[in-house]
Amino acid sequence: MLMHKYRNLLILFTILLLIAGCKDNPQRHLKLGNWYFQKGLIDEAILEYREVTRMLTDVSAQISQQEFETLAKAHYSLALVYTKKGWYDYALGEAETCFKLLPTKENHELIKLIQKRLAFGEANVES
Repeated sequence: MLMHKYRNLLILFTILLLIAGCKDNPQRHLKLGNWYFQKGLIDEAILEYREVTRMLTDVSAQISQQEFETLAKAHYSLALVYTKKGWYDYALGEAETCFKLLPTKENHELIKLIQKRLAFGEANVES
């Protein structure tokens, strides 16, 4: 019982440190979003990934290469978490944005997978 209490306190302390360190740091928001996603806290992950896109989209013409990659990863991650929520239209939009920013094979495959899922869903609705 006591170990469980300490574990919970450690988790809470870690979250508070991450949140406090996220101020004006897109990379930390991305890491916190990833942590939330790994813990199954999808809504919290969405908020963190969206914060990354909010912070970097306004200044996209003047961001570093690392920030550019962080922005692409945030859009990719949003596509993944939106599929977990069943929001495939939003997921497709995020995957397409990710591909525009960083046109890699992996990002293109994500678009194709989401498109297949959307087509599958529409076929089931028509049946």
